[in-house]
Amino acid sequence: MPIDGAPLQTGPRPGQAQLSRETSPGGFGAAHLWRLGWLATVIFATGAAAFTPGVVGLPIWLALAAGALPALAALAVGDRRDERLQSLILVLWATCGAGAAVVTGGVSGAMSAWILAPVAAASTLSSPRRLAEGASLALIGGAVAALTQLSGLAPPAPTGPLAFILGFLSVATVGVGLASGLILTHRRAGERDNRQIGELNTLQTLVDGAPQLLLVIASNGRVKSVRGAAPRGVATLNLVNEGLASAALASDRQKVSAALAAALDGGEASVAFAPLLDPTRTLCLDLRQVSPDLLVGVMRDATIERARETALQQARAEAEGLAAGRARFLANMSHELRTPLNAIMGFSDIMRARMFGPLTDRYGEYAELIHESGRHLLDLINDVLDMSKIEAERFELQRGEFDAREAVTAAMRLLRVQADAAGVQLRGVLPPGELEVDADRRALKQIVLNLVSNALKFTPRGGQVTVTADGHDGEFELVVADTGVGISPEDLERLGRPYEQAGGVDQRAKGTGLGLSLVRAFAKLHGGEMHIESRLGAGTSVSVRMPVLLKASRPMMEAPLLEPLSLPEVESEEAELGPNVVKFAPPR
Repeated sequence: MPIDGAPLQTGPRPGQAQLSRETSPGGFGAAHLWRLGWLATVIFATGAAAFTPGVVGLPIWLALAAGALPALAALAVGDRRDERLQSLILVLWATCGAGAAVVTGGVSGAMSAWILAPVAAASTLSSPRRLAEGASLALIGGAVAALTQLSGLAPPAPTGPLAFILGFLSVATVGVGLASGLILTHRRAGERDNRQIGELNTLQTLVDGAPQLLLVIASNGRVKSVRGAAPRGVATLNLVNEGLASAALASDRQKVSAALAAALDGGEASVAFAPLLDPTRTLCLDLRQVSPDLLVGVMRDATIERARETALQQARAEAEGLAAGRARFLANMSHELRTPLNAIMGFSDIMRARMFGPLTDRYGEYAELIHESGRHLLDLINDVLDMSKIEAERFELQRGEFDAREAVTAAMRLLRVQADAAGVQLRGVLPPGELEVDADRRALKQIVLNLVSNALKFTPRGGQVTVTADGHDGEFELVVADTGVGISPEDLERLGRPYEQAGGVDQRAKGTGLGLSLVRAFAKLHGGEMHIESRLGAGTSVSVRMPVLLKASRPMMEAPLLEPLSLPEVESEEAELGPNVVKFAPPR
């Protein structure tokens, strides 16, 4: 509750839609009404002049036409906010008003009041700049009319009833316009005051409803204003009556006074103290200087914040404990599962080799299925174990120097049977020279296995998967590109995170969603990165770059003839592309 604030005043809320006071119930603005009134008065005066005894000369009709012209133009334009257009309309008012005054006798003629037409027109607009512009134009028009009259070029002024009609017309139209402008200016000032009151009320509501206590403090420690919610242990009346230090326990008052002096000296300060009315709690006061002898402060309950921080730390510790427990559980389960799996695969391998005698064809097929299922399950267990170690930051690379081509071709050899069974052509594009790297051999082999198996999974029969290995600028680069179905943009955003999969149900059932996440993790452990480029129906290209290259071979495009690798499973570039070959560019 405010201590020294004035009572809140009612007023419109900021942002609340309001009807303009310039709008009449009929839908026309006051400026429109004045222009219509001007035009109607000109028409009435024209009729009266037509019935006036005597001959009405051409200058009178020209003056009346000149008075109607700017009113018609202003009604056609309306209240557009175009600055340039408004200026042109004011120039038209000034020109026609001054012209009407000139042809009816000059500044002393019957229609001299129309020289002030641009001022009357500008006063009905909402911009003070327009009013100054209208006054300048009126001065120019008056000067032109005076010079014309002094030089004798102005026709003689009308006399008799006609002079009365024209004089009444000019004075009435201009006078009503100026009066309308004054009324509109007053209303706009009232609306501006209402808006300011509404904004002030909103600001006071925000300040009074603040969850902390807001203070305005003099340089001597006297509290001049209190707003917001006071924390437990603080009485706002005591603060105002006895000063800032009175809120603190006697032993902490020196700290509060020192913080006040530090804020006055350095611009800001903070202090924690125990409140006088509840010493078990801890309050925090932040001070900032806003003038040489005035400070603002925020007082809040630090006990609640400390309790919240303690709860967050406890929740973090529990989450870390759960993660560590999950990692231990996965490691233990993986070990327990590997033992019987090794036995199953060993015995099935013995049966496949028929070491203790022949088997019927059906039993031999069953032994193949048992061995294949065990190998698949062992791969899944290894992936889960590796990911759990990486997430727990317990995975350590076993780095060594070796030829990266050997690890790539070894992995491709393992997937040759899977590629043949899927009806997909598996190609290897490798340089003729050595690719010496300092990396984890098993991790590099796992990267190739995961990327190629993923490519085979999403490439239809008759497609192609190409594995390219190269090195340049100290980086080893591996690119696995396929001509498969591609990946949608929605799936592409998710891939690379653990347990995220793309494709249909059949493809998702073949894995755990850890392949690409392991590739990304292994690349990151080597200081590298993984990039995926794909488009639906145009295939996918996954590139892995790692700064592990020790000595690169000659660039592939410089090789006059690339000899085929000694491994029959990996096709040479010469056989696929011919002797004049450049580096393979994966489909995009």
